[in-house]
Amino acid sequence: MSVSIVVPIYNERENIRLLYDQLVAALPELGCPWEAVLVDDGSTDGSSDELDRLAREDHRVKIVRFRRNYGQTAAMGAGIRYATGDVIVTMDGDLQNDPSDIAKMVRKLDEGYDLVHGWRKDRQDALVNRKIPSKIANWIISKTTGFPIHDLGCTLKAIRREIAQELELYGEMHRFIPILAHGRGARCVEVVTQHHPRRFGTTKYGISRTIRVVLDLITVKYMLDYFASPMKFFGRIGFGCWAVALVAGLSTLGMKMLAGVDMTGNPLLGLTILSIMVGVQFLSLGLLGEVHARVYYATQPNQNYAVRELVNFTPASEPSASRWKIAA
Repeated sequence: MSVSIVVPIYNERENIRLLYDQLVAALPELGCPWEAVLVDDGSTDGSSDELDRLAREDHRVKIVRFRRNYGQTAAMGAGIRYATGDVIVTMDGDLQNDPSDIAKMVRKLDEGYDLVHGWRKDRQDALVNRKIPSKIANWIISKTTGFPIHDLGCTLKAIRREIAQELELYGEMHRFIPILAHGRGARCVEVVTQHHPRRFGTTKYGISRTIRVVLDLITVKYMLDYFASPMKFFGRIGFGCWAVALVAGLSTLGMKMLAGVDMTGNPLLGLTILSIMVGVQFLSLGLLGEVHARVYYATQPNQNYAVRELVNFTPASEPSASRWKIAA
């Protein structure tokens, strides 16, 4: 087995050498080959030069350099794409994640798990603008998605390569990796990890990201439940609108017949017409979504299922499968 450490780097010049030293000290415990894929996300503080020095000193250090700053999700996705290890470990470059936890997390995969994600139980961050919003967000996300988790924002994760490379990461989706992987059938587990206060540089996170995270949560919920069949979502809303139209229409007729109320001046008549129109629009969106979903799966190598194992097949027959086995 080999391990790839994927680290997004954005203006972390003071931390890069220290991070490398910690990795070199901790990773021999793995007892297997490893590489560090460091993704330079458009740094402007001299981080690029420090990364180049490390790459010249140690060929296990590999650099993926962006032309500009694209964000942590893009950096994470690029690192996963170019990683070559059987296991991919993701972590932050600010020294708050501890490399000494990597071996423990990789060994946890041997118990039959596909993804191990960290839990910063004793988090060393500001209470008001980091810890409290994070706790609230984790509670909302857990309740919304039905995925039990304490700390979705912890970047330290160990993932089997075939699972990691199935994930489509964009927006702020890197924080939803365990949920997306679970939706693909991955077996996930959460372990307590160490967390350290930031020593150098400034944090790139804050309360301002809350809105983006909420919007991505809506996207994740939709993708998990309705991506392959959008009509189930939009159709329900459409029929709900028609139900409102039916009730409003019957009420309008009843008021006309029983009380002589003028239908043209009754606001319920307007509600009836509006509900019918909105219902038609939602059903149309559902039909368009169904067409787009089928076009997506027909033109892309992606499928709405994931194969864990094939028996009596060769790797060439299904390269996306997790493993192959010959029946005894």
